[in-house]
Amino acid sequence: MGTLLLLIALAFEIVFSIYCIVTKQYYKKMKNWIRIALFLAFVILTLSSVIVWSFRWGMLAILLFILAVKGTVSLARNKTSTKKYKTSKIVWKTIIMISVFVIAIAPAIVFPQHKSPKVTGKYEVSTATYTYIDKKRIEEFTDKGDNRFVNVGFWYPKKADEKHPLLVFSHGAYGIKASNTSTYKELASHGYVVVSIDHPYHSFYTASEDGTKALINSDTYLEFSNSNKKGIYTKGEVYGLIQKWMKLRRDDINFVIDTVVEKAKRDDSTVYQHINTEEIGVFGHSMGGAASVWVGKERNDIDAVVNIDAPFFSELVYNSEMNDFVARDEDFTIPLLNIYSDDVWEQLESNSTYVANKLNNEHFKDAYTTHFKGAKHLSLTDLPLFSPILANILQGGKADIDQYYCIEKENELILEFFDYTLKDKGHFTPEETY
Repeated sequence: MGTLLLLIALAFEIVFSIYCIVTKQYYKKMKNWIRIALFLAFVILTLSSVIVWSFRWGMLAILLFILAVKGTVSLARNKTSTKKYKTSKIVWKTIIMISVFVIAIAPAIVFPQHKSPKVTGKYEVSTATYTYIDKKRIEEFTDKGDNRFVNVGFWYPKKADEKHPLLVFSHGAYGIKASNTSTYKELASHGYVVVSIDHPYHSFYTASEDGTKALINSDTYLEFSNSNKKGIYTKGEVYGLIQKWMKLRRDDINFVIDTVVEKAKRDDSTVYQHINTEEIGVFGHSMGGAASVWVGKERNDIDAVVNIDAPFFSELVYNSEMNDFVARDEDFTIPLLNIYSDDVWEQLESNSTYVANKLNNEHFKDAYTTHFKGAKHLSLTDLPLFSPILANILQGGKADIDQYYCIEKENELILEFFDYTLKDKGHFTPEETY
């Protein structure tokens, strides 16, 4: 829709300018009427839901409103122009208006309107957001001496009398807690309470209840980016970074689980009263998936784990003699589902960071593993729907898989896996490739 409106605006400005140049007239009244009509058309399209109002349309709405007001005032004054015609004036005004329209419509192009992935459960989904303060930790990314804060979002069944399993999600490097919103909604609609964590200074952006904001830490961003480049860090240095990243992630996840479980026992808020603390699953994308596997291994109250496109950092050991990573000789004993894109699948045999993820690793012989052929790393999040341009830039190109098929199939598999492992419902036999 954004691209279409931009093309219409550009076509109008260019065609009208050519007409003015050919006839050597300004046609000021005509342009005023057209701009008023454009604003009214925008309002009608918004009221009729052809344009779904959101932040993406704000700048364009302001621009069209200003132009319509200006045109209305000009028509009301009804002054006859005595200015001498100049082609250069037409050209410069056209260039300026085209530039302004491009800027105003840019948000709608970068973040286009899109249909939401299907939600198939019987429950209406409610949401809630909270900020938890960890009084046992001091924030390491600032020098203020404040306690670590963690922002969380809940998706849970509305008007449900019974209690439901708790699922805890961790986002990827410089991700956000809303990265897999379609997954949370689908799970909540089928009777799960999903809590997604913003990891401050690991997440791209987060804002707490008191208005405190945190962007990704610049040093951490460079660590994330450079760890995948050759010649920046040694294997030993990468291993040290992994331990640092995972400690923060695990501490956040453990803190959130402990806080939610405690609140479920004592807090009368609706969201907490829906939680069955005896059934807990953890899942995450990329770095969040790696942290989920690690937490699942360490805690005795985790009943199932979903790893979305991540290495098993918890299973890596740095061998200084080999100057490389090797896999731990330990069994992973709780149910695990691995979902891989092409970006990871193609590295399972060639990149030592994924040495523990190899399909022939006997210590994960009971894990379920599936591969989405044609998918890229961010295809397993909602970002390609929310912003295809941004997703393609971040992941180095467009995925070959249909994004709606990918995310809806992923959501379906995660739901079936948690139903099978946490609710003892149905069966779970995923295909090797989708």
